Amino acid sequence: MAGIALLARELGCEVEGSDANVYPPMSTQLEQDGIRLHDGYDAATLPEDCDIFIVGNAITRGNPQFEAILDRGLRYTSGPQWLFEMVLQPRWVLAVAGTHGKTTTSSMLAWILEEAGLDPGYLIGGIGQNFSRSAKLGSDPFFVIEADEYDSALFDKRSKFIHYRPRTVILNNLEFDHADIFDDLAAIKRQFHHLVRSLPASALIIVNHDDAALHDVLQMGCWSERVEFSASDASADFYLDSSNALHQRGVQAGYPLELDQHGQFNALNATAAIIAARHAGVPINGSLRALRSYAGVRRRQEVIAEIDGVRIVDDFAHHPTAIALTLEALKEQTSGRLIAVVDIRSNTMKMGVHAARLGQSFAAADQVLLCKNPDLAWDMQKMAESAPTIVEIKSDSQNIIDYLLHNTEPGDQIVIMSNGGFENIHQRLIQAMRDNKFSHV
Repeated sequence: MAGIALLARELGCEVEGSDANVYPPMSTQLEQDGIRLHDGYDAATLPEDCDIFIVGNAITRGNPQFEAILDRGLRYTSGPQWLFEMVLQPRWVLAVAGTHGKTTTSSMLAWILEEAGLDPGYLIGGIGQNFSRSAKLGSDPFFVIEADEYDSALFDKRSKFIHYRPRTVILNNLEFDHADIFDDLAAIKRQFHHLVRSLPASALIIVNHDDAALHDVLQMGCWSERVEFSASDASADFYLDSSNALHQRGVQAGYPLELDQHGQFNALNATAAIIAARHAGVPINGSLRALRSYAGVRRRQEVIAEIDGVRIVDDFAHHPTAIALTLEALKEQTSGRLIAVVDIRSNTMKMGVHAARLGQSFAAADQVLLCKNPDLAWDMQKMAESAPTIVEIKSDSQNIIDYLLHNTEPGDQIVIMSNGGFENIHQRLIQAMRDNKFSHV
């Protein structure tokens, strides 16, 4: 929604908006663009002269502002619908879909196009380190969008990506998530099928060859050209070898893939972005050059401080697969202990859908710290006891900060994993460490 606000502002609209618990970096870029933010949903803050209200998918019936919009008969729409009508319809849309890696892959793709001398538009669910903002109109036909399968709005339960009508689609992976919206994995597969079914025959689908759920989706029907990429299978159109060099089937020499971002998962994200850029006319070697200067995304394995040899990393991971992949990648670059501070925040995590897998996802960490959460529908202590590493449950975020102050040493790496603000624990920890100068006891 922040990116949509930025695009509307760039189109010349007067824009303001409401949200609960607004936090950086999104709040910062909105303020820098002169977009007024209201904290909370007081109906009294609704402007009288608004042409249209764009309603985010987090809004439910009973929300004071939405109830007022309905009562007054005001014009409203969903974010995805507004995007298509006002921005996407005339563009060559390159959409990145999948459970994991959408933000990273989208920002990689946008950066490749920019480095190729193009001026693409983009709307990404995070702020790339190579960019100053999460959305831009751009002047070229190409528009890169992070294509989320979450629903569009309380009055439009189709997945957001159904609205985008792309010509290039990346299907990175598919797992069960968003349990507050979907009953099971089959329901999500159906939405992905609806996306595939709406593509023209001239479109290109770039699909992860190794993902069984995506094979199921394409088995339901595929009317467009298809290119497959793989972590290791040489039968795919593009694949990675054991050193993460990129190979194209039928081409003898491989391509050296040089990334600052660690782990095979990031190499797969880059592979998908390279193939998508190729569809837009960027040669593979041009993409490889661009990725050498790709600096990552804020809140995705982002190093935010290093104090007396202890590194603090901010990461958005909140699904067991993403948590496991991130920890594995960070462990490779940790000389001391890897300590994960995990926020159980998403609706799916709170419902306990992933509770059985969560403990195993911590395996690469030397220690995991969690906050007590009375809203959970499952037993956090039982999960902690079954995990293959040390998992400690603290009473609150301040207790976690106090513990880290006295139980870290040079070489350790702390990764804070949350898809929310997490009570600003990141900056509070940094400040406490600077103030206390690691007074060990």
